[in-house]
Amino acid sequence: MAARNTARKRAFQILFEGDQRGVDVLTVLADWVRLSRTDTRQPPVSEYTMQLVEGYAAHAKRIDELIAQYSVGWTLDRMPVVDRNILRLGAHELIWVDETPDAVVLDEMVQLAKEFSTDESPSFVNGLLGRLKDLKPSLRRDEA
Repeated sequence: MAARNTARKRAFQILFEGDQRGVDVLTVLADWVRLSRTDTRQPPVSEYTMQLVEGYAAHAKRIDELIAQYSVGWTLDRMPVVDRNILRLGAHELIWVDETPDAVVLDEMVQLAKEFSTDESPSFVNGLLGRLKDLKPSLRRDEA
């Protein structure tokens, strides 16, 4: 599913841009959509990219709490920006997107870490998302 892979990569880029600029991800998403409609050099923003970004935005506070709670030795603000946003995207898709198999989410996020981050990042991302996967039923139940 190359289309889903591309959608995840674009969603990650939108989350990363929002984090770097200190701008809400929904604002960045709207900018990307508008630009893709007015500039033929820009690729379109897929429906799945929009779903991922909007879904993350809906659960952002809870996702950051979970990442902070289960990342060993890393506070959210000390975490590399790339890793933090890969984890945000992965946590959202893992916990709240039922139609995507957990193994696919983990594999896709590890691939993003390999492409965009450090040599240590893939194992960090895999470990933390693996922990969230194991706790998934209780994490949804605990959401306020």
